[in-house]
Amino acid sequence: MSRRPYFAVAIDGPASSGKGTVARLVARELNFAYIDTGAMYRAVALLASRRGVSWDDGDMLGLVAAGLKFDFRWGGDALEIRVDGEDISAEIRGESVGQGASAVARFPLVRAALLGRQRQLSEQGDVVMDGRDIGTVVLPGAALKVYLDANLEERARRRHLEMVERGEAAEYASVHRELAARDAQDMGRAAAPLKAADDAVRLDTTGLTPGDAAARVVALARARGA
Repeated sequence: MSRRPYFAVAIDGPASSGKGTVARLVARELNFAYIDTGAMYRAVALLASRRGVSWDDGDMLGLVAAGLKFDFRWGGDALEIRVDGEDISAEIRGESVGQGASAVARFPLVRAALLGRQRQLSEQGDVVMDGRDIGTVVLPGAALKVYLDANLEERARRRHLEMVERGEAAEYASVHRELAARDAQDMGRAAAPLKAADDAVRLDTTGLTPGDAAARVVALARARGA
C-alpha cells in the first residue's frame, strides 16, 4: 500500500500578520514539521553582516546564502533555528535583522540559493511552511495555501508591542512607517514579490487571537485530508 503524498500547508502574508505564530500553532496541532523561511532570510542577513558583506551586494549575498546549512528543531515549545550548527534563534529576531532580511530577499541569487533548500526540507514529511512566496513559488502544489493579513495599524501595534516586550526602544509612529516601507519593498520587488496565490484562502487576522486564526487553518487542513 503506497503512502499518501506529504501534506503541505503554505502560509504567506506581510510582516506582523501573525503568520509565524499561527504557523507554529498549526504545525504543533497537526504534528507537522515547521519551516520558517523568514528565518532563513534573516540568517543570510545576519551572517552577511558578520562577514562584512553589504546587504546591497547581490552577488556576494548569493554566495553567503548558498553556503549555509539549516536545521529546524523544537526545543520544548520554542523553535530552534541552527545554521552551520550554531543556534541563532534569538539573534535573528532583532528589528535590524528583520529589515536586513527584506533587503537581501530582493536578490534572485539569494532566493535561488534558498529555494532548493526550502523544497528539500518540505520533502521530508508533512510540513507547515510560512513566508512571502510559499504558495506562489516555493510550494505551488501545496494542499492548502493560506494568505494571512491584517490592517497596517494592527500590524504596527503588534510589532511595537513585541519590541517593547523585548526591551527595545521603539515608537509606534516609527514602527508604522518602517512596516509600510517593508510592505512596499516586499510587494514591489522583481523577484517573487509578496502576493496571495490565486487559490489561497485569505484570512484577515485583525481582531483575531493567534489561537483563533490557527484553529481556522487547522480546520481547513483537516477538511482537505490532513
